[in-house]
Amino acid sequence: ADGYSAYEALAKPDGGGKFKLAHCWAHVRRKYVDAEDNYPGPCREMLDLIRDLYLVERKANGDPGQLAVLRHAESRPIVEKIQARAIDYYAQTLPESGLGKAIKYMLRLWPGLKRFLDDPTIPLDNNATERALRGLVVGRKNHYGSRSKRGTEVAALFYGLIETAKLVGVEPRQHLLEAAVAAITRNTVLLPHDLLA
Repeated sequence: ADGYSAYEALAKPDGGGKFKLAHCWAHVRRKYVDAEDNYPGPCREMLDLIRDLYLVERKANGDPGQLAVLRHAESRPIVEKIQARAIDYYAQTLPESGLGKAIKYMLRLWPGLKRFLDDPTIPLDNNATERALRGLVVGRKNHYGSRSKRGTEVAALFYGLIETAKLVGVEPRQHLLEAAVAAITRNTVLLPHDLLA
């Protein structure tokens, strides 16, 4: 997730605390891109180091075992260098400058930014989630919302089915058609992964 404080509140024991918060490196990167015009040297160094994290990810070719090894051997030293350089730069810059704000944002999220190092199922960023939600937001703007609680529940159901179908590599229209036929003729629920068999 990004640095929205509500996520942090939900991760606390008194807020439910049933999950661990992983923060997004793409959001951190954007802060340095925004500050780069005024602080080209430090920002370029930080952006290059963040780029190096993504290059390590590519080496694994989607293999979680390989990714765990690479993250331990290659990503961990990069993350340590990012932290050390950020602390050095922060000591030399004004806290409310663009660079100061970028560093402060990153260091505030530091535990969640490091979480990916110990779990190969945690991605570096939440870009895939944001892309999946984009259709929902555009749709909501186009049809002015669902107009009722029931409409919202139906919309959520269909968005969930469509996005799940995309994630498992099933064409959503095919899945919805076959799921509807299965529900009507056999009174059964057909999930997207059922079409892969």
